[in-house]
Amino acid sequence: MKRVITYGTFDLLHYGHIQLLKRARERGDYLIVALSTDAFNRDGKHKDCYFSYEERKRLLEAIRYVDLVIPEESWEQKIQDIREYHVDTFVIGDDWAGRFDFLTPYCEVVYLPRTPEISTTKVKQDLSGGA
Repeated sequence: MKRVITYGTFDLLHYGHIQLLKRARERGDYLIVALSTDAFNRDGKHKDCYFSYEERKRLLEAIRYVDLVIPEESWEQKIQDIREYHVDTFVIGDDWAGRFDFLTPYCEVVYLPRTPEISTTKVKQDLSGGA
C-alpha cells in the first residue's frame, strides 16, 4: 500500500482544497492529512481560524479522498510522521516549492500546482467585501 501525507490548516474549506486532496490521493492508496491544531495555527503559524480544529477535522474526515486525519502540532514533526505512518510520498502545494526538499531522504516530495483562482485569503476577502 502506497501512503501519501499532506499538511495544512484547511480553514474555510473550498474547492481548491478538495482538488489538492484529490490529486494527493491519486498518488497513492491511502491519504493522511496532518491538520494544524488551533494552538499551532495561533502560536506557530500566527494565524486565526474561523473553524476550530475539531470542526475542520470533521469536514476533512467527510471527504472521500481522506483516509486519516492527524494533528499537526509543530513544523518539526514531519520526519517523525513519515516514519510512524510509513509514508511513501509527501505532497504539498507548489507555493511551498523547495521548502520541504529536506524530506527526500525519507520519502518522495511532490509540490502540486495550486488552483489559481481560489485561496482561503481570497475567500476571506470576498466575505469581508474586499476585492
